[in-house]
Amino acid sequence: MLHGRPPALPGMLSDRRLCHAAVLMPHWSLHQKLAEETVGIGDLALCRVLLADDANYPWLVLVPRLPGLIELIDLDDNAQSQLLNEINLAAHALRSIVQCDKLNIAALGNQVSQLHVHVIGRRHNDAAWPKPVWGVNPPLAYGEREKESLLSALRERLGTATIGSLDR
Repeated sequence: MLHGRPPALPGMLSDRRLCHAAVLMPHWSLHQKLAEETVGIGDLALCRVLLADDANYPWLVLVPRLPGLIELIDLDDNAQSQLLNEINLAAHALRSIVQCDKLNIAALGNQVSQLHVHVIGRRHNDAAWPKPVWGVNPPLAYGEREKESLLSALRERLGTATIGSLDR
């Protein structure tokens, strides 16, 4: 590991290229609904990684930090590859920590148009199984200790650090 981050996967943007790109890109901000319903984990090269504030299901949300994105096809080829690498990293991290039976990975955007990808750990005994998780149960708040433990484990696996308020 270099500087607390896992080695880059093939096709991942280097921190140097990301810093250069960040200087050139217009301001990005997280959609208000995503900000209200998640807790920040940290930033990867392209995406802000969030934990959905719903203990019913272990659920990550990846949001590319580029302005104006709605669809996957709004990303150029390199950014699409980067997003796939980061989804892969997040999915492996989540599965290893929560030991789920199945991963649901989706980019829907019906309620929030800002491009974001859900990575949801499913268990055969969860309340929604085998149906989609949306609308089955009201969100269940994490206990503070449980949330902090999960956030810490995810940050370690993803190689991210706690980032202040994550400039929402």
